[in-house]
Amino acid sequence: MSEVANFSSNEIAIWLENETSSILTPVHEQAKKLQDSMREAIQNISDVNKMLLDNSAKEIERRNLRVYNRARALNKLARLFIERLRKVNVPDQVSYDSLTKFAQETQKVFIVTDIDIKNWFPRVSPFFIMDRRKFLSVHEKAKESLTTLNDFLTKEYVKTKTLEETFQLVNELHNLEKQLSDIEEEKASIKNERLPVEKEIAELEQKIAELQHEGPVDQLFLVEAEIEKLNEELKHTLRHLQKPFKKMHALAFQRGGAGLTPDERNKLDQYLEKPFNALATEEVGYPLLKQILQKLARLMDEDKLKLKSDKKQKAELAINAILTRDSLANIYTRCAEVAAREKQILNSAKMEEIKRSLSVLQEQTKQLKARKTSVEAHEAVKEHAYNEILSRISSHKKAIEKNVYSSLGRKVQIL
Repeated sequence: MSEVANFSSNEIAIWLENETSSILTPVHEQAKKLQDSMREAIQNISDVNKMLLDNSAKEIERRNLRVYNRARALNKLARLFIERLRKVNVPDQVSYDSLTKFAQETQKVFIVTDIDIKNWFPRVSPFFIMDRRKFLSVHEKAKESLTTLNDFLTKEYVKTKTLEETFQLVNELHNLEKQLSDIEEEKASIKNERLPVEKEIAELEQKIAELQHEGPVDQLFLVEAEIEKLNEELKHTLRHLQKPFKKMHALAFQRGGAGLTPDERNKLDQYLEKPFNALATEEVGYPLLKQILQKLARLMDEDKLKLKSDKKQKAELAINAILTRDSLANIYTRCAEVAAREKQILNSAKMEEIKRSLSVLQEQTKQLKARKTSVEAHEAVKEHAYNEILSRISSHKKAIEKNVYSSLGRKVQIL
């Protein structure tokens, strides 16, 4: 098994140059020679076309009726030939691809020119015979030069095409590595922008957490926990009234047949949504609730709510307990006390100061998080570009290694 030679991307270029100079140099010299020959041939055709153009223009000026129409035809044809040749681009640097493209473009021009010669020169005859012969001589020589160039491309130059492509791949690899280095710097710069933002966000969140654990806020959290507990207790206590309340609500708001006042309708909404708020904001003895329950009992007696017998029975027991035994008295007292404590905490000067501070800190945090999101999006774009270039670099390295082995029979690995 042949040994694998390891190279960096810079070393492979120098190594390739040394290994292939004896192969590529003669080919490139011959290619340059044939390209120059073809350039000269095209220039000669351009010159002879100008001669056709000038001579036909002179005959047109003489207004000789015998020659005039043929002179105009030749003049137009010469202009057409010149215009076509202008579109043929002779490459600045010699390579298999550029020379092949040049040969193909020239071939197309010569083919259509031969068709025009066949179609139009007989019409110009018998005039301008010497000019036409001179043109045909130069044109045929140019075609011979093109044949020589095509033979060289297909028989000799093509053998080194892979090596030439390998040098191109090496150049592209260097460019990709430069791009990768630039993106690495950009990523580092973005990271340096992101880290201070993350640090500032962490500091602000720490301040927010500290404020939230200060006396009033901490007390408020405890009160809110009590409120939630009381709310769940009330829901359980009033559970047998939920269905009747919903049917009464539907009757009141859809058909207006529940006989509730606006205040009673609003309070009914509260008991359905958040019982604690509804009971805590009642007057002593919760008169609105009792009024609602009295009207509910009447609707149930009149069978306007269409309740099942078991649900109706449970609802009647719950209503009777509240109206006759004042079963909500204890929980009402607790709800009123907790609501009063909540109001006292919320209205305290210290709480107002903390709320203002929290509002400022939370707004700053929001702005910084938006900035962080923008930076992270930019960072993600760079990360994607970085990974894409890494993939292309890997692909180029494998292609170079494969080309070297197929062209030189040498196993190499680019690190």
